[in-house]
Amino acid sequence: MTDKIYPIFLLFLCFACSPKLDKETYKKYENSGQEITANVQTVLLSNVGKAIQTGGTEYAVKFCNLEANSIVDSLKGVFDCDISRVSAKNRNPQNALSTGQEKQLWELFANEQLADTVLQNGNDLVYYKPIRTGMPACLKCHGNTETDINAATKAKLNELYPNDLATGYKLNDFRGLWKVEFKRQK
Repeated sequence: MTDKIYPIFLLFLCFACSPKLDKETYKKYENSGQEITANVQTVLLSNVGKAIQTGGTEYAVKFCNLEANSIVDSLKGVFDCDISRVSAKNRNPQNALSTGQEKQLWELFANEQLADTVLQNGNDLVYYKPIRTGMPACLKCHGNTETDINAATKAKLNELYPNDLATGYKLNDFRGLWKVEFKRQK
């Protein structure tokens, strides 16, 4: 029990000095974050699915390497916020956890002690939502390297992501976080 309280206490300390969000503001940004991440994930998965249909998982790895970040970036303007993915087990180094706050949040999400959440960062608000390996197709690139990922896909992963940490997952495992940053006027 103590090990579950400790990370929550650390998170509380991180934000104790931030002004509290009222319930209405929290709910507004939580709903916006849920809508945005659902849309972005749908667009991303649709494009990855098309890439798999076009050339299999090896082609999809190449597609993701070239296009996934630009797809997410293109939707930033549509929703007027910054959208990214972060993970302790990242494939793309740009998606690594970059702050102590993100590392603490990772622990809370990994231990299922936190659901979607909105945090205040200065005047801005940041929405986090867990990403899970929700479909069997995810395992063809993120699953067990001995049983789920074929040789050609492994070779492409090794070529494009030599420091890949994003394998070894099972269905419904926690894999990363959507991070949506809302810039608010002062």
